[in-house]
Amino acid sequence: MPKTILVALDDSDLSDQVVQMVLELPLTKDSKVVLSHVVARTEADQDVVADRPHDAQDLSYRQLEKRLQAYQGQFSCVTELEIALGDPAEEIIRLSNIYQADLIAIGSRGLTGLNRILQGSVSSQVVADAPCSVLVVKPRS
Repeated sequence: MPKTILVALDDSDLSDQVVQMVLELPLTKDSKVVLSHVVARTEADQDVVADRPHDAQDLSYRQLEKRLQAYQGQFSCVTELEIALGDPAEEIIRLSNIYQADLIAIGSRGLTGLNRILQGSVSSQVVADAPCSVLVVKPRS
């Protein structure tokens, strides 16, 4: 069984299913679960003045942290939280390397055809580039 699991979450309802799937794995006290959320960087982010307070960003960060902490409370093993800013697939891969993850758990929105081409598939890119196994959780129908 994997010892270190990186759980990649977003703002969707699918995050609950991803966490539930990881909770169903045979985790031990030696297991480590890293709950992560990547905030996609936009062009607007690059226009933000760095030396001024950003109340909206602080509030958003605190909301993300609270959501991850709620998931964290469900685990009986060692857990860590990671909130990153950047390209979601690249940051998930980066975090999996930093933590030397044995498994990445991620949701898939189930995009097909033109939507998949236009919006991209983070889970597909992670599967292709991950240094470890990837558990892709699809929405329940």
